[in-house]
Amino acid sequence: MFELTDRVLEHLAREPNRQFKPKELARSLKVPPGRYPEFRDFIKALAREGRIAKHKRNHYGHAQQSSALTGTLHVKTQGYAFLIVGEGQEDVFISQKNMGTALNRDVVRVQLFARPPGRKAEGRVVEVIKRARQNIVGTLRKGKHFYFVKPDEMKLLHDIFIPDEYLDGAQPGQKVAVSIENWEDPLLNPEGRVVKVLGFPDEAGVDVLSVAFSFDLPAKFPVAVEQAAEQLALEITPDLLQQRLDLRDLMTFTIDPADAKDFDDAVSLRHLDNGNYELGVHIADVSHYVTEGSPLDKEALARGTSVYLVDRVVPMLPERLSNELCSLKPHTDRLTYSCIMEVTPKGEVINYRIAETIIHSKRRFNYEEVQEILDGKKSGADTAASDYEKALGPALDEALRELNELAHVLTRRRLRNGSLDFDTPEVKIILDAAGFPTEIRRKLRQDSNRMIEEFMLLANQTITKHVDLKLAQKRNKPPFIYRIHEPPDPLKIEEFALFVKAFGFNFDHQQTITSKVLSRFLHEIAGKPEADIIENVMLRSLMKAKYSTENLGHFGLAFKHYSHFTSPIRRYPDLIVHRTLKAYANGYHPEMHEALARKLSYAAQQSSERELVALEAERASVKMKQAQFMTRHLGDEFDGIVSGVVAFGIFVEIPQFVVEGLVHISDLEDDYYIFEERAYRLKGQNSGRVYRLGDEVRVRVVRVDPNERVLDFVLVEAPSKNKKGKSGRRRPHRIKKETKTSRRKK
Repeated sequence: MFELTDRVLEHLAREPNRQFKPKELARSLKVPPGRYPEFRDFIKALAREGRIAKHKRNHYGHAQQSSALTGTLHVKTQGYAFLIVGEGQEDVFISQKNMGTALNRDVVRVQLFARPPGRKAEGRVVEVIKRARQNIVGTLRKGKHFYFVKPDEMKLLHDIFIPDEYLDGAQPGQKVAVSIENWEDPLLNPEGRVVKVLGFPDEAGVDVLSVAFSFDLPAKFPVAVEQAAEQLALEITPDLLQQRLDLRDLMTFTIDPADAKDFDDAVSLRHLDNGNYELGVHIADVSHYVTEGSPLDKEALARGTSVYLVDRVVPMLPERLSNELCSLKPHTDRLTYSCIMEVTPKGEVINYRIAETIIHSKRRFNYEEVQEILDGKKSGADTAASDYEKALGPALDEALRELNELAHVLTRRRLRNGSLDFDTPEVKIILDAAGFPTEIRRKLRQDSNRMIEEFMLLANQTITKHVDLKLAQKRNKPPFIYRIHEPPDPLKIEEFALFVKAFGFNFDHQQTITSKVLSRFLHEIAGKPEADIIENVMLRSLMKAKYSTENLGHFGLAFKHYSHFTSPIRRYPDLIVHRTLKAYANGYHPEMHEALARKLSYAAQQSSERELVALEAERASVKMKQAQFMTRHLGDEFDGIVSGVVAFGIFVEIPQFVVEGLVHISDLEDDYYIFEERAYRLKGQNSGRVYRLGDEVRVRVVRVDPNERVLDFVLVEAPSKNKKGKSGRRRPHRIKKETKTSRRKK
């Protein structure tokens, strides 16, 4: 929407005293009639953000400079905050005394102060428009005359007073979730009520439960939703079979993680007489059970996605659906929605069929089993659970090998087209019976994983092209939900170019930046010692993917047409894509456009927001367990790599355990260090000593706090084998044995 935003603002700025109806603006900017409902909502959003002015009788115009702004409050642990207004707009500084009763991530209205020349914008919160959270998690304490809760999150700067009648049986020392009931005076602490007693911190599962409540993740489904799910059943009737393509005799199977409980995708492969492949991607038909507007649908939309915490899943759908009716279990009839593609040996889809189907999965594989078969270490018969599976073993083995060959063809084709293939590590945490982490390791991403990923990518592309290219009428495309990834901000790319220059590499940031350009650069530096860290910084320079009803393409994958179709059990966009495709299968009519566009636009926004919450919650649960694991290593020393450089210190990863901690700048006592942001480094003002991304260092663990998810390190003498004296892979300086530790600053 960036280009359209600029066009709207420029148009209004040319006639600052004129007011326009949305339809007038749409005509002036040549917005296609079919896109008008989306454009109208877009204009309303710009007005809500204060980018344009809204006048009486639904007229809009140029926004005069306002003395008040609305945005999201981002609090720093030092006590001050910034108002984040929007893309391309300057953040507003808010001191702690001017935050009023606002909390981190609240949507607030800020009154701007008069700004002296050369100073950044500053203001004070005058209204809390929307609280970011319903629950605040912390530990209940007892003062001399009252109870209070100390929040776990460092960015929540106020303890919460709890009257005796609002304790709900909670005891001092327990973790609790509280809601704020009264807070009118910012000079006084807020008053709250205990809404859930989570338990004592050392009780199994309380730590992750605390994370779930701190992100307002629902603990259970409403009774009406559970009842609706329990009433559902699969009945294979003649009418149902007549409506579906019967693929029960086709050799389909699932490949998932060993600990997976829901299986929402199956695959099949057949050779065609013309030498091509028939690749089937068969997805659980959740939309058959979850109908639009039903209690199940409303709850799924509100949740947006399943959330995968370290020791539990907060599902989007009740277990009756996710683990039973919609799970593609082996040797069981299941309803599916299939994308069946004719693929050439070169990986090109030349024909396809999208159909409601019924399958009977012949085998449930996990990734490890498939990898052993691909490596020739085992056959499908070796791990078969029944005589039937053993008999199919040779055929399944051959199918897996052919699928793997096809996946490699698809990968090579995708990379040639410019797709970026970041192999970012995922962490696997092993817990004991009490929930304590006993091992942390990187998840392996092998051919068995990549194979399924490629087929899902291909199916997602194919169904999106079906809507965009086959169903479009005279350039009027039907409304749809896309998975988009916008091109990177030119300023970020310029900073990336400066960063790689410090390593001796040249990257022309003034050229047209495409994913193919970035991919080519990564190929050029492949194998160099700095390659991993440069790839990591490039990834940080890119935009975040999200859902949208405007097809802006997927920059990272180099796809012009892309959406999510393959995981409707755990993602709402996939569910609504299924529903939309079914509606279009009966014929797309322009009169459907406005109502459907409005629904899809809201679903895209809601799903993007819930995805961000899920990601934050998942990372928080991982960081908590990583910190918990490191409590056994307090005082121990490890070799590490500088993984982040910020104004307040350097982050160091210990590859051995895949954990990251902070060396605070106050513990770099040998010099005064200056943060060179664009070079991602700290540089000593007097010594010239440099700490930058990728440097090898040795650290000691000096502070661990699982509640705050914090690890603090100090630098110690490096192993004798590292004796470089300058920046790069070097021996760090010695610091005092007795060092102060400090609460992390962010």
